[in-house]
Amino acid sequence: MKIRVGDTVEVIAGNDKGKQGEVLQILTKTSKVVVEGVNVVTKHIKPSQADPEGGIVQREAPIAVSNVAFYDSKAKAPVKLGYKVTVNADGKKTKVRVNKKTQAEVDKKKKK
Repeated sequence: MKIRVGDTVEVIAGNDKGKQGEVLQILTKTSKVVVEGVNVVTKHIKPSQADPEGGIVQREAPIAVSNVAFYDSKAKAPVKLGYKVTVNADGKKTKVRVNKKTQAEVDKKKKK
C-alpha cells in the first residue's frame, strides 16, 4: 500500500467524492483506510465505566484504499504514486515514493 498515515488524500469514488483529509489509520488486512472527516457514521454507544453517559457519537468509518488517491499539494490534484530506488555514495539503497507524472519525491524528510 503506497498510502501512509499522515498523508493527505482525496476521495475519488463514493458518496464523499472530492473531499480531502488526512489518513488517521490504515487497516492492511482489509485494504482500508480511515480518513479524517470522510465517511462519517453515527454510532450508538452503550454506557460503560469509561463512558457512563453513553449516547450517540459520530466517527469516521474505514473506506477502501482504492477509493482514495494521494493529494499532491504542489500540483493541487490527486496523483498516482510509484516507487524509486536510489543508491547513496555509501552504496546503501533507499526506496522513496514518487509522483508518477513528474517523478518528484513526495516523502517528507523525518527529523530524528
